[in-house]
Amino acid sequence: MKDYVVLVDDQDQVVGATPKLKAHQLGKLHRAFSVFIFNAKSEMLLQQRAKDKYHSAGLWTNACCSHPKPGEEIQAAAHRRLFEEMGFDCALTKAFQFIYKTEFENGLTEHELDHVFIGRYDGLVVANGDEVNNYKWIQVKSLQEEVNLHPEFYTSWFKIALKKVINFQLGAI
Repeated sequence: MKDYVVLVDDQDQVVGATPKLKAHQLGKLHRAFSVFIFNAKSEMLLQQRAKDKYHSAGLWTNACCSHPKPGEEIQAAAHRRLFEEMGFDCALTKAFQFIYKTEFENGLTEHELDHVFIGRYDGLVVANGDEVNNYKWIQVKSLQEEVNLHPEFYTSWFKIALKKVINFQLGAI
């Protein structure tokens, strides 16, 4: 069940599991997570998704985003994927969750209940080239300006979560 996602209702109650691609083909609501990382300079870590991703390829997004495996605890999955994608791990705080739905030109649909985690990290990033095309640290004010000027360069979930993350980060980290 490696490439399966956890299907949920709008209250995050598990209703089943299905292959990841099938969930995206049918637009089924499934569990996901997004990890946002800040450094001591209050910069946010962004990754540019690999060019061969089946949706949102080459777009900029938060440090890490993925799905837990069936039976895997959501925060454990966030730690696992942060290490797999960016080559490090750090303490993560659950900030909030939200549901979004985005239809893509290739016929796939992201319909996710996204659990958002925030962490702080100042060490070495070793991005996995199979998952990440590029990465950068950016000041939040500059990032907000970039997203406003060029929203097409960023993933749909990132644009939705960004304001909430900034508000949470200002109050809690």
